[in-house]
Amino acid sequence: MFRTIDDFVTAWNLEVEITETLFRQITDQALNQKSYDDGRAMNQLVWHIAASVPEILNRAGMELNELDGDAEAPTRADELRIAYSKTAEQAVKQVSGKWLDSDLESVVGMYGEQWTKGKVLTVLLLHQTHHRGQLTVLMRQAGLIVTGVYGPAKEEWSLMGLTAAK
Repeated sequence: MFRTIDDFVTAWNLEVEITETLFRQITDQALNQKSYDDGRAMNQLVWHIAASVPEILNRAGMELNELDGDAEAPTRADELRIAYSKTAEQAVKQVSGKWLDSDLESVVGMYGEQWTKGKVLTVLLLHQTHHRGQLTVLMRQAGLIVTGVYGPAKEEWSLMGLTAAK
């Protein structure tokens, strides 16, 4: 749970950087990758990550430009990256421009429950992290390079002259 807006902004900017680094590895050819027949394709998952940012924050009283999460996901990786980057930038501007530290204890209705705004920001961040983990699996299945998230990826160990953990 965040105690200050600055704490959220710092964490959000770090997580956005990690997400964008992964997104830069995605190719148009890999966007149809699924882990199982009825699962989301990679482009649908990335679109969901991007569309969820305004969806979650707008429920909490923000005014971000909506992305239609139910619409067909773009089929070009650069379109997906741009959509995510725009919503991520809007998120930090809206939160830091509209909420004060004292607002983080204020309660808002979210998905049939009552959450503090601090919890909204925590869930926003964790939701992205959850789906980013799914994305790395799809990326591996598609043969894409997976960059390190909270530590080096398998390929990055060798660049450091080390053996990857088993």
